Amino acid sequence: MMIDLFSDTQTRPTPGMREAMARAEVGDEQSGSDPTTNALCERVAALLGLEDGVFMPSGTMCNLVSILVQTRAGDEIIVDDQSHIYNTEAAGAAAIGGVSVRALPTRVGLYTLAQAEGAIRVPQRTAPRSALISIEQTTSFSGGTVWDLGTMRAIRDLAHAHGLKAHIDGARLLNAVVATGIPADAYAAGFDSAWIDLSKGLGCPVGAVLCGSRDFVTEAWRWKYRLGGALRQSGVLAAAGLYALDHHMDQLAEDNANARRLHAAIADAPGLAFDETAGQSNILCFSVAGLGVTASAFAAACLAEEVRVRAIGEEMIRATASLEVDRAGIARAGEVIRAVADDLAARR
Repeated sequence: MMIDLFSDTQTRPTPGMREAMARAEVGDEQSGSDPTTNALCERVAALLGLEDGVFMPSGTMCNLVSILVQTRAGDEIIVDDQSHIYNTEAAGAAAIGGVSVRALPTRVGLYTLAQAEGAIRVPQRTAPRSALISIEQTTSFSGGTVWDLGTMRAIRDLAHAHGLKAHIDGARLLNAVVATGIPADAYAAGFDSAWIDLSKGLGCPVGAVLCGSRDFVTEAWRWKYRLGGALRQSGVLAAAGLYALDHHMDQLAEDNANARRLHAAIADAPGLAFDETAGQSNILCFSVAGLGVTASAFAAACLAEEVRVRAIGEEMIRATASLEVDRAGIARAGEVIRAVADDLAARR
């Protein structure tokens, strides 16, 4: 059987989740009468310590709506150069909002307070207005690194001091929570917008919840309509989110542990190179440049042995643990990755 470490988006709803979805009490989301969706939004808002929430089809839409609510055409937002916003959202901020993106160079998706301060433009008529700064917790394509809470808060305060909004891309925020023991509301405190994804480690088939102040959510709803409208009987989907928050949080800790197990299994494999932050959450990235092959070639060799990993650029491999892969699967993946590295090293 294929061991799929391509992404935690590959997770499928468990039998218990499917049952909860089938039993969901539903109404019309547009009129605010879907009780299950309302319950999910209230729960996630409380989890993040924010006033209100709105159910969205995806995390990408959460990011885009957050930008559209908090900027205007011609503004500039600040992100890291490996972020989801910058690399894999089809330039939505630019295409739909007319907003430019200033991407700060990073090694593992973490920029410094000094970088953030240097990126905030001095107001002048000929330059875009710096309007929003985003932090991706945990990082994604750069290896699942967990942002330090103190640094996040310092960047948040810097943004506010300069009149910018502060946003958290929380696609894997809950992985950071279980890795550090720091509650989600501590991470989100004082931020203008934040969201959690339901369709990654939590295992839901679709969805995310975007949170902020009540005024922010009112405007987020306006953009939700503009981008496609309400979801009607969305309680069928929201029920999956409620089930996941009740039953899958422990799984996130297991996913993090499985990424560490994989790291331990291949850390000394020939030709593989790891950053010192590797294995902090459920994502493990490593370079195969030392083997003299491309990441795509390495991934193809693993796939031939029924282990699916993801090539990132020319030399990086990303492996992501999720509820779809148990400890035995991780052990097998480690054996395959090591064997592929051994074989390629022997050919050099």
